[in-house]
Amino acid sequence: MKLAVCVHFHGDGVVAAGVAFDEWDAPEASRTFTSRVAHIDKPLRAELDLRALPCLMLLLQEHALRPDVILMDAPVHLDASETPGLGLKLYEALGGRLAIIGVSTRSMPGMPAQFEVFREEEARPVIVTSVGVDIGAAKTRVRAMHGKRRIPTLLKLAARIARESSP
Repeated sequence: MKLAVCVHFHGDGVVAAGVAFDEWDAPEASRTFTSRVAHIDKPLRAELDLRALPCLMLLLQEHALRPDVILMDAPVHLDASETPGLGLKLYEALGGRLAIIGVSTRSMPGMPAQFEVFREEEARPVIVTSVGVDIGAAKTRVRAMHGKRRIPTLLKLAARIARESSP
């Protein structure tokens, strides 16, 4: 099983949504999941924002999820020097047992073109970073995902579920 995850912040709480799927080109989820954390402290200035991490861990634990790969709407690395992002912190929290693929819609300073994936010719690229899987394989998988737009269908679905599940 593969799992696309997204978090949505509301006030000082957070909702995590997960969308399970079996094939990279799947147009629909096989199952969906949500978890909520009522209160998350804001990060200190100049610290990496890891507020989503406890909610993602709760999502996996609460629903006993054991995916082979997690696809998330956050970077694994913040630059080509592999500065840790949320995805790498999740990978470490899970003991490095599964691959994490991060998809970011925003360009990041210091991130070369080798991390860009164009899902359609006219669109801006998404930035793909990964841990536990080769970057070339990660880019191929993201490119193969269902959807004619920039963001894969199942990642959009996870974002929508997280947003709509917020109080």
